[in-house]
Amino acid sequence: MKILVIGGTNFIGSPVVSQLVKMGHEVTVFHRGKTTAKLPSNVHEILGDRSQLPNMKSELQQLSPDVVLDMVAYTEQDAQILANTFEGIAQRVVVISSMDVYRAYGVILGRESDVVPVPLTEDSPLRSSFYPFREMPNRPLNAPIDYEKILVERVIMGNSNLPGTIVRLPMVYGANDPLHRLFPYLQRMDENRPAIVVPEKIARWRGSYGYVENVAYAIALAVTKETAASRIYHVADAEVLSEAERIAKVKEVAGWQGRVVVVPQEDLPADWQLPLNPEQDWFVDTTRIRQELGYSEIVPLDQALRRTIEWQRSHPPEQAQQFAAPWLLDYATEDQILGVADFIYENNFA
Repeated sequence: MKILVIGGTNFIGSPVVSQLVKMGHEVTVFHRGKTTAKLPSNVHEILGDRSQLPNMKSELQQLSPDVVLDMVAYTEQDAQILANTFEGIAQRVVVISSMDVYRAYGVILGRESDVVPVPLTEDSPLRSSFYPFREMPNRPLNAPIDYEKILVERVIMGNSNLPGTIVRLPMVYGANDPLHRLFPYLQRMDENRPAIVVPEKIARWRGSYGYVENVAYAIALAVTKETAASRIYHVADAEVLSEAERIAKVKEVAGWQGRVVVVPQEDLPADWQLPLNPEQDWFVDTTRIRQELGYSEIVPLDQALRRTIEWQRSHPPEQAQQFAAPWLLDYATEDQILGVADFIYENNFA
């Protein structure tokens, strides 16, 4: 199969390309040339910006891809360019989306009311409020101000002349994670903190995560299985952990001897407020991709965490991460709480 990947050189895209090559497919990557990812030697490269795609139709026609995988369609315009360019050229397009399309995410942000039942299915209600990052002073990964995966999905799934497939991703972790999702916890562990203080509501919150190599394998299946046409899929770790359980799992793999201490709201500083609504869990059902495409994890959880921890220890971020765990307290406040509490809040997960 001939596959064209738009993007394909960053955190998730590079492992996807490797998976597709390993499966024996002919892969071409269209990218801007701004990353240093080392692609497999037999992968073809085309340099350019996605805005140039409409002017490259003759070249793309000669390439004649069976499937186009778009890793970086962030806006409605991105999706329209994709559909307009490849209609009549490709047999199908696969677009990477996100769990942030769901109304549950709007509830977490405080922009929508009424907690949504979980686990979320591919048919769960979507947000009624668009552009989730527009009001954020610092958008995750410098996402464009008109980032909106709901509109991307509408364009792709609404084109009857070019079948589409959508893969909605969870919070992805692993080597090269630009958000360094494990760093705030691992930093405390490696600095030999006696405990990690977690607000009670956060400790019990559950969200879907996915290890990057497993996510890449799931995407590769969606690209190469013809039965994925006109379907929407979730991919996420099979085991859904509370945040306290997740920290305890990292503790076990990292070899940390400290404790996870869960503190009720009334014992936190009076001026401290949670930056999100923890009453809304955010995890998905992954039955569809497992049954229809035969997906299962190729890397077990413990090994995934071990690989991630090894990478994170050798690649600490240059500055503190704002998005990975914004609920954590500073060390001085933690010490004050721990001194008063004398660890009476130690939870059962540690």
